[in-house]
Amino acid sequence: MAPRPELRHGALAALCLTDPQQKVAAAQDLYAQSATLLVADHLGAEMKALSCAPAFPGRPARPALIHPAQVPRRSSASVAGRAALVHAICHIEFNAINLALDAVWRFDGMPRAFYLDWLRVASEEASHFSLLRAHLQGLAHNGQRWDYGDFPGHDNLWAMCEKTGDDVTARMALVPRTLEARGLDATPQIQAKLRQVGTPDALQAVDILDIILRDEVGHVAIGNQWYRWLCAQGGLEPVAHYRLLTERYAAPRLHPPFNDAARRRAGFTDEELAALLL
Repeated sequence: MAPRPELRHGALAALCLTDPQQKVAAAQDLYAQSATLLVADHLGAEMKALSCAPAFPGRPARPALIHPAQVPRRSSASVAGRAALVHAICHIEFNAINLALDAVWRFDGMPRAFYLDWLRVASEEASHFSLLRAHLQGLAHNGQRWDYGDFPGHDNLWAMCEKTGDDVTARMALVPRTLEARGLDATPQIQAKLRQVGTPDALQAVDILDIILRDEVGHVAIGNQWYRWLCAQGGLEPVAHYRLLTERYAAPRLHPPFNDAARRRAGFTDEELAALLL
């Protein structure tokens, strides 16, 4: 009898895929089967060695990865500018698939619910990527069309993922509830600019961002839940420990305006929201 498939090995296999559509399908298929899969408490050293491979994580040859300051800024008033904007968000969502899959396979000894939560996040991020990529492919101007990879991107999200690879508490603090939570603040501002443009494709992008914002509140909430659980397990005070982690890992300082309503729905407390302004 063949052994039952194991969820964390499957997440690592999906993470190593380089083709975006294959990664999307693998993440969503794995989540669809998750209720029936075994979850290993510990992965062997030979599995963890894969994270040291030069091609880890799996991603396509394009987009070219450059420093964030070198990523060109374009006006959303033009079709090409909106294509660049959609591409930038699409790139974030592709990275978010990898971030969630990495949380599933990397951290040993967590409750089964932790792995299922982050696999659900990976599946939803895959849906976001697919929506944005399809929208990008539908844009056209003077015979030009675009696809994922046609604009450069940066690697800030994965860089923090690497820095927190040996500390699950730091990962929960600094990826979902710091870097990804920035999307809760930025999305309404992006939507406002697109509504001002008012073209059918711009308004369609607004609708896609509504779906993403709704789901991202849930993703940040998962990060908050597990960060607080880990702090409780370790006897740590969440607000004070968060401050320590931001300094230890040189996390970016967040600046207003903040989407307080979305952050509250994601589980941030009044004390945590007040601390953002210090």
